[in-house]
Amino acid sequence: MTGHTVASFDEDLNTLDSKILSMGRLAERHLAAALNGIAQASSQQAKLAVDGDPAIDALQREIEEYAVRVIARRQPVAIDLRTIIGVMRIAGDLERIGDMAKNIGMSIENLDESAWASPMTKSLCAMGDMALWQLETVLDSYSKRDAEIALKAWMLDQDIDQQYNSLFRELLTYMMEDPKTISYAAHLLFCAKNIERVGDHCTNIAESVS
Repeated sequence: MTGHTVASFDEDLNTLDSKILSMGRLAERHLAAALNGIAQASSQQAKLAVDGDPAIDALQREIEEYAVRVIARRQPVAIDLRTIIGVMRIAGDLERIGDMAKNIGMSIENLDESAWASPMTKSLCAMGDMALWQLETVLDSYSKRDAEIALKAWMLDQDIDQQYNSLFRELLTYMMEDPKTISYAAHLLFCAKNIERVGDHCTNIAESVS
């Protein structure tokens, strides 16, 4: 980061960086808990994802309020203003990722033994692993201000979308062939959509970094 004449401005930007990375790691941790809830049939892991959402929301509010105060005090222009606006956008995307993790966690309690036995659950876990890797990658790109890593994270979204489309077709086939699968397949489809949305928000973050 380029130094500014007013050293405290650099401190403000570093503080925003620190808060964003803390929020990102929190979102990453709770998304992992939600995905572990699916992989391990664990209501305890699912509860961690649900219970963690308020802390993520609080961090978003804290970041936005701090960013607004920095803009009011420093009146930044050009690249500095874009940096601060970018931070606010990233905070918004991380908040939505927290919401996706919460949604997945809340859905797990509606899954029964037939869902865990379904090969579709394993496919869903594989898709979730891809989204978690994308989030880890894009946070790394932000931490290092590395556009190449951000591009790598951006490109991962195509794989997640393909996995989602494939899973969507398979779940519909299951439901049409055996009506008894409709209930759990619908919940798996809801989880899959939330994972796909995580990928979209990671893509947004990658674009803000690059």
